[in-house]
Amino acid sequence: MNNDRILRAETILPEEADALLVGRVWSNAAGGPCPVLVSNNRILSLTSLAATMATLLDAEDLIARLREPNAFPDLGSLDDFLSGRAGTLLAPVDLQAVKAAGVTFADSMLERVIEEQAKGDPLRAQEIRSRLAPVLGDSLRGLVAGSPQAASVKALLQEMGLWSQYLEVGIGPDAEIFTKAQPMSAVGCGALVGLHPISSWNNPEPEVVLAVRADGRIVGATLGNDVNLRDVEGRSALLLGKAKDNNASCAIGPFIRLFDQAFTLDDLRRVKVSLTVKGEDGFQMSGESPMEAISRSPENLVSQMLNRSHQYPDGAVLFLGTMFAPVKDRHGAGLGFTHEIGDRVEISTPKLGRLVNWVERSDACPEWTFGTTALIRNLAARGLLDRV
Repeated sequence: MNNDRILRAETILPEEADALLVGRVWSNAAGGPCPVLVSNNRILSLTSLAATMATLLDAEDLIARLREPNAFPDLGSLDDFLSGRAGTLLAPVDLQAVKAAGVTFADSMLERVIEEQAKGDPLRAQEIRSRLAPVLGDSLRGLVAGSPQAASVKALLQEMGLWSQYLEVGIGPDAEIFTKAQPMSAVGCGALVGLHPISSWNNPEPEVVLAVRADGRIVGATLGNDVNLRDVEGRSALLLGKAKDNNASCAIGPFIRLFDQAFTLDDLRRVKVSLTVKGEDGFQMSGESPMEAISRSPENLVSQMLNRSHQYPDGAVLFLGTMFAPVKDRHGAGLGFTHEIGDRVEISTPKLGRLVNWVERSDACPEWTFGTTALIRNLAARGLLDRV
């Protein structure tokens, strides 16, 4: 591992020492992936409770069972895993579906309309932004999606010829819920995140990610980077799969913070998610996305994802969308932001910690080879199939 890119425990953990954190590591000692508990900067194996994160999060009385950390084997310090000495920090999900909600904040709605109007050309974006922002920006802020007021705004914008498919899912009754990545394909904190080589206009999307059980119960939250190719999606919304689902294009972590008496869904509604990008060229950019500005509640988004018409028997994680659409010019006036290889991307909030990744081309990131079949074979060899 590049020493310049080795993280420390204090860099990525939440501020509260009593945060109840679960996640997933590749353990060299165990010879495979393990669900784990983070306790006093130690990584404790939870394979005695469950062999997968999907099974672990579905367990009854999970909080009470995790309050006895001495019952679980110690795999090493968190720093041992961040350095690679004991293994690797993985995304804190495995068999769950990886879903995302799009266009859930007013500012991101505006930027999606701009992408659509610009047809993927960043040179046209600034001119379109200056024309649309005074109209759409004031109209959309504070608007509750699916409300009578939203219907009135829709009618007005249609009369003005400004209606868009992005506004339809942003303030209409039906949310955009799409598949961000395949189960087992997300990367964790400290890993490379991938940009498809055809893209020249792209950005990170810092988001809160909900952990949802098979029965629809929201049990915790983490952070995610919904890496986005603005030029590809801007050419056509039908290219969403190519814009969103590429090798290493989904980062989740560092850990799932479980809801308990010290951290609830109401606390999550008040978090502010910060983004910092630092380039090897000296470029720096930062921004903030307050959850209070979301146009749909987390419960509403989960109910549109998982219901009687659509089930996820292994549970799911759901990206809640982002308010932050980076527009700071990087390569010239009016050209806006795009990534460069080597960018360090930090997504953080004191309640959930910090997700850190470095940008690379998706065809230069390590290939995804450890899928569901490999997991089953690994667990069988370790005698853990009865805990799935």
